[in-house]
Amino acid sequence: MASDDHSANGLTDSLTDGFSRRAFVRSTTAAGATLATGLATGLGSALAQAAPALHPVEPGGLYPPLRTGMRGAHPGSFEVAHALRDGEQVGQALAGPASETYDLVVVGGGISGLSAALFYQDRHPDAKILILDNHDDFGGHAKRNEFMVRGHRLILNGGTAGIESPTPYSAQADGLLRRLGIDVPALAARYGDGESEDGTLAGVHLGRAAFFDKEHFGRDALVPLPEEGPLGDALAQAPLSPAARAQIAALEAGATDPLGAMPMAQRKDYLSTISYRDYLMKHGGLGEEALLFYQNRPLGWWCVGADGICALDAWGTGFFPGFKGLKLEKGGTMRMGYTPRGFASTGGSYDFHFPDGNATIARLLVARLIPGFMAPGITPEQSILAPCDYGALDRPGNAVRLRLSTPCVHAVNRDGAGVDLVTVHAQKPNKIAARHVVMACWSMIVPYLVPSLPAEQKAALHELVKEPLVYVSVALDNWRAFAKAGLGSIQFPQAFYHSASLDRPVTIGGHQGPRSPDDPILVHLTHIPHQPGLPEHDQSRAGRAQLLATDLARFEDEARDLLTRALGPHGFDATRDIAAITVNRWPHGYAPEYNALWDARTDDDPAAPHRVARRPFGAIALANSDTGRAAYTDSAIDQAWRAVGELLGTPAAPA
Repeated sequence: MASDDHSANGLTDSLTDGFSRRAFVRSTTAAGATLATGLATGLGSALAQAAPALHPVEPGGLYPPLRTGMRGAHPGSFEVAHALRDGEQVGQALAGPASETYDLVVVGGGISGLSAALFYQDRHPDAKILILDNHDDFGGHAKRNEFMVRGHRLILNGGTAGIESPTPYSAQADGLLRRLGIDVPALAARYGDGESEDGTLAGVHLGRAAFFDKEHFGRDALVPLPEEGPLGDALAQAPLSPAARAQIAALEAGATDPLGAMPMAQRKDYLSTISYRDYLMKHGGLGEEALLFYQNRPLGWWCVGADGICALDAWGTGFFPGFKGLKLEKGGTMRMGYTPRGFASTGGSYDFHFPDGNATIARLLVARLIPGFMAPGITPEQSILAPCDYGALDRPGNAVRLRLSTPCVHAVNRDGAGVDLVTVHAQKPNKIAARHVVMACWSMIVPYLVPSLPAEQKAALHELVKEPLVYVSVALDNWRAFAKAGLGSIQFPQAFYHSASLDRPVTIGGHQGPRSPDDPILVHLTHIPHQPGLPEHDQSRAGRAQLLATDLARFEDEARDLLTRALGPHGFDATRDIAAITVNRWPHGYAPEYNALWDARTDDDPAAPHRVARRPFGAIALANSDTGRAAYTDSAIDQAWRAVGELLGTPAAPA
C-alpha cells in the first residue's frame, strides 16, 4: 500500500484577539456545512457549497497545500457526488448546446488522470484537453501538506507516501517517471529515505514504542520496544498478564514450526484460506488478550485488521510476525493462480520518498502539461520548493486546462461521435462536448455519472470498494519530548489512532529536516475506520460511514489527547507544542485488491470485477488504480496508458 489516498485556516495554535484556532476551525466548518446543505435556487441543495477558504499566507491568495483543517475529502468536494448517489437532480439534465469543446476531457485530476492527459497529448500534440477535479487541489490521493512554523517550511505527504509497488514498475510507468526527470535508483542513491543508518535525527537516537491505552488495557503505559531481538523483556512493563506476555514473546521468537508436519507444497494454499487472526490463535498460540497487540497491525496495509486478511498475505509483506518457523520460499503461485499480496513473492519495485510523497509526481505532471504553473525545465529536486501558480491551471488559451472544484455530474455518448458532459462549478452547471473522455475518478461513482452503462458493468464498478483511511499531519513547534523519550514512532495497538511517527525529511532541493529538537517538525498519524468481523468490503463501507460522521474536532482532540498521554511525562504540552493540524480524510482511499478470504475471482480471471468494470463504453474509457485492482501509483499510470490506448488504438498496458 501507500506506506496508497488524505478547510480551516491558521498556521499557529491561536489567532488574533484571543480567538482560538480550534474555535475558528469549528466555526468555519459549521458555517461551510450550513451553506452546503442550504437551499439553492433551481439546482438543489447539494450545489449551495461554501466557497473555498483562502489561506492568509497563500501566494496570490491561492495555494491549497498550505490549507489546514479538514483536507482530502474536504467540505465542498463530495456533496454533489452524494446527491447524485441519492438520486437528486444537480444539473445533469442540462439542455442546450455545449459551451466548450475539447478533444479530451479527463474526469479526475489524480496521477492517473494527469498521466492520461499526457499520454493522449503524446499522440495528439495539438489536442485541447480539459482535466476536471472535484477537490480544490489536484493530485487525487497524492496530496501535499505544507506548513510555515517560525520561519521553517515543513512538508509532508497527505496521502500517497512514495514510489513503491509489490511488482517492478512497467515500461510505461517507469518511462513516465523518467520523462519527468525522476530516476528512482539515482535519487535513492543520492538522497536516501530520510532515515540515518544509526537511527538518529539531528544527532538524537530515536527508537520505537507501543502505547497501551487504559480504555483497552486497564492503564496507560508507553513501552519502548527493541529494534531487534525478543520482546519479552520490553513487555514486562506492559499492562498484560504474564500469560499474554509469554504468548507474544514465543510468537516473536518463532523457534518452532507453527504448521508442524504439514507438507511444504500445501502450506501456501492453506494460508490463503485462513485469516491472519485465526492463524495467530490456532498456530501462533495467542489468546484474546495477546491478540489485542496484533489485531490492528495490518490496518496500515489494507485498512482492515487481522481478521480481514488471509495469513498468506500477512506472510507476503515480510513484516508481520508468526512466520519465522515456516521457512516458506518466495515466489510461486497457489490455487487459481493467486500470489500473496506484499513483497515476498517478487521482491517489489524500486522505491523513493519525496518530502511530499507522490505529490511531486503530480506537480511535475501538471508542470509538463500546463505552461506557467512552474518555471520551465524544472527538475524534481528544484520542484520541491519551486513556486507554483495555480492561476495558470485553467487559463484560457492553454492547450491543457485543469479546473478545480468542478465535479462532473453526467456523461453520455452522442449518437454520432463524442461525449456530452455536464459539470458544476461555483453552483452553476455547464455543458461540455468532448471527442473522448477518460473517467479517472474512483470507480464507484462512475455508474452515477454514466447512467447508460450496461447493468453488468455498473455492478462490477460497485464491487471496487475503496478502503477509507485518514492521514493526519501535526505541525510541532519543537520535538523535545520525543527526543527526551528517545522515540521516533509510537504504535497504538487499540487506540483511535493506529500510529504516530516523526517525519524524517529527505534532504533534497533545499528542503531539509530539523537541526535540533528545538526546531519545528511534523508528526504523521494514521486513523483507519473499520468494522472487525465483517468481510473486507463491508468493513470498508462501515468504516466510510464512521469516517464521514466524525468531525474535525474529534480528530484534533484525539491527536492532542493521545500525544499528551504518551509523551506528557517527557514534557509534551499540546497547547504549547502543537502549531497546526491538517486532517487528510479519504473515505475512498486505497484501491481494493484481491483478497483470498472474500473474493471469488482472482486478478487474471476475465470476469474479475475490475476487468468488467473498465470496459470501454463508446468514447468513454476508464482509468484509476482501482481499475487495476492495485493500490499503487504504477497501477494508476498503467491504467491511464490502457485507457488512452483503448480510445486511440495503442497497445494495452500491463493488466
